[in-house]
Amino acid sequence: MLGRRDRPALVLLHGFGAASGHWRHNVAELAAAGWCVYAIDLVGFGASSQPAHRRQRPLDNRLWARQVQGFLEQVVQGPAVLVGNSLGSLVAVTCAVFFPRWVVAVVAAPLPDPTLVMPMAARRRPWRRRLQRRLVVLLCRLLPLELLVPLIARTPLLDLGLRSAYSTPQPVDRELRRLVARPALRPQAPRALRAMSIGMALRPRGATAAALLQRMRQPLLVLWGSHDRLVPPAIAEQLGQHKPDLTLQLLPRLGHCPHDERPALFNQALLQWLERQTST
Repeated sequence: MLGRRDRPALVLLHGFGAASGHWRHNVAELAAAGWCVYAIDLVGFGASSQPAHRRQRPLDNRLWARQVQGFLEQVVQGPAVLVGNSLGSLVAVTCAVFFPRWVVAVVAAPLPDPTLVMPMAARRRPWRRRLQRRLVVLLCRLLPLELLVPLIARTPLLDLGLRSAYSTPQPVDRELRRLVARPALRPQAPRALRAMSIGMALRPRGATAAALLQRMRQPLLVLWGSHDRLVPPAIAEQLGQHKPDLTLQLLPRLGHCPHDERPALFNQALLQWLERQTST
């Protein structure tokens, strides 16, 4: 936490493979602007627990939303604005829908979900659901993640993945490499990756971005890098079909992690929007 507890709360949610430290260039400026700023490690990432797959409690955006709600209730002790990067954005929107009294507004930078490109059928026959579950679980168990995860974390493959998230190579420094590699080298990392792969693949339609946006009532700002190579900006234009009152802003010449690539520009866009929300 940074900032005075009597100030409005801002909770920062990292993306896939990252951790709370990915907001390294944002927290101080946001706190100086008058916000009480928190950043957490989602389950399976950073210093959080790395659980195995459990069918009764899948590791997906609904579980992460429950984690955030618990944090808001027990630590923040009040509602907050949620700011997410990538996966963190989906978690923020999920929390806003399932726990609306704890979320004032959401900033998503960006908001990716494969179902925005390939919509999920409204209804699937029970035998299809059972078959899909068995195939997904089987494939995820066959993947040699115990070999692949530490291999990626220890080799130039990590840099290759990180650079794909930025439009320029400068932000990929030693601190960022350590931020991503250290959790990946923990013994339970492969099982957690397997658990979240199964959980996200088998989500019900109501837990996908399209369905959540249609139910969301809080204000939503979507910030999208114009040079995002992981999730093309064209997808951003589809979001308005599901939530017409959202605000979309393209950030020029930035990639998938605009908050870390050009933090000053990101912070300015975020703070200006928040100021407009509080003045209306």
